[in-house]
Amino acid sequence: MFDIAAPKLVRAPALRRVFDGTPWRRAVILAGFALIWELYARWLDNALLLPTMGATLSALWAAIVSGELPDRTLTSLRVLITGYALGVAVAAILTTLAALSRWGNEALGLLTSMFNPLPAIALLPVALLWFGIGTPSLIFVIVHSVLWPVALACYGGFLAVPPTLRMAGRNLGLSGGRFVVEILVPAAFPQILSGLRIGWAFAWRTLIAAELVFGVSARSGGLGWFIYTSRAQLETASVFAGLLTVILIGLIVEGVIFRTLTRITVQRWGQEQA
Repeated sequence: MFDIAAPKLVRAPALRRVFDGTPWRRAVILAGFALIWELYARWLDNALLLPTMGATLSALWAAIVSGELPDRTLTSLRVLITGYALGVAVAAILTTLAALSRWGNEALGLLTSMFNPLPAIALLPVALLWFGIGTPSLIFVIVHSVLWPVALACYGGFLAVPPTLRMAGRNLGLSGGRFVVEILVPAAFPQILSGLRIGWAFAWRTLIAAELVFGVSARSGGLGWFIYTSRAQLETASVFAGLLTVILIGLIVEGVIFRTLTRITVQRWGQEQA
């Protein structure tokens, strides 16, 4: 008789494992983008139109050291998080009502058909009339930009929940809010998470655009106001420094918060390949 040896697991070389990692690939892509930016800016040789990467980083560092950029960033983040949280909360209420009643379903469908196509920036005149120039106006337009995509993603996820899971929940005696929280939300979490990502991106776009138009105030404006004033003073490097700050914050939120949330929920629950 012949002994059949178990196949040996061959580990990839350490260097190959490092190069195959997602962070490494992303770092290479970002470095390539920065190199292209630097080379094209040097070839263009017009700092007013496109500063070099080095000049942008210098302006970024100067704004950080002066304290202006951190203050502007914190102002924007406070407004952004407040509006985002309110938008998600209202979306959760609407989708819960839609999942539990026909009236809620019809209301959500009608409201999304009416307001989802409406750009948040189009509500700026209304926000100015109702709240004046200030933080409430920004929060109002951010809530609008977050509410509808998150609500649509959540409700779409609820509709995709298999009937067997719904029946299992009913057989366990779950109803109302408990049925939504314990059955629908876990089963639809991948779609919900996608909606949260989209809502975050929309909130950032809306905030920066709104601040470019009217800011919060001349003293307490956020990143959009920083970009606007830099443009007015023809400080193009500072404009790009502000844009780079927005990009970096977006990368941090996506790479740390949303990826961590995906790993501890969706991947752990077996709803996505790790």
